Amino acid sequence: MPREISRRRRDEVAQRAGYNCEYCLIREEDSGFSHQIDHIISVKHGGGSAVDNLAYACGLCNRPKGADVASIDRQSGGVIRLFHPRKDRWTDHFRLNSGFVEPSTEIGAATIRLLRLNAMERIAERRELQELGYYPRR
Repeated sequence: MPREISRRRRDEVAQRAGYNCEYCLIREEDSGFSHQIDHIISVKHGGGSAVDNLAYACGLCNRPKGADVASIDRQSGGVIRLFHPRKDRWTDHFRLNSGFVEPSTEIGAATIRLLRLNAMERIAERRELQELGYYPRR
């Protein structure tokens, strides 16, 4: 966690997210590790640490996202921005289908691909949590 983000700000972001990853929806208590603060628009790309540019993210989403703000569409070669938790509604871009996160939009598809939301182990984890009634929790 970058030093400029205070414990108070981190707590504010976590509470706003309901302690859920804002990308894959897994609750922090159901994850193996503490969630992290993500700069939606990375500092590298001019984003700051204002609360409206911060998201609560599990490590499995935050690591592959890194400083990325977009991805390249494999078919068209065009640039597609990633899901933005402050500006976008999750249900507008994604659907859950038995642990599998399905895209509803190009933004959803790019985000799923870049964050590896449908890696086999992640699907298995979501299915198990769904069977236990723990996923998704909003």
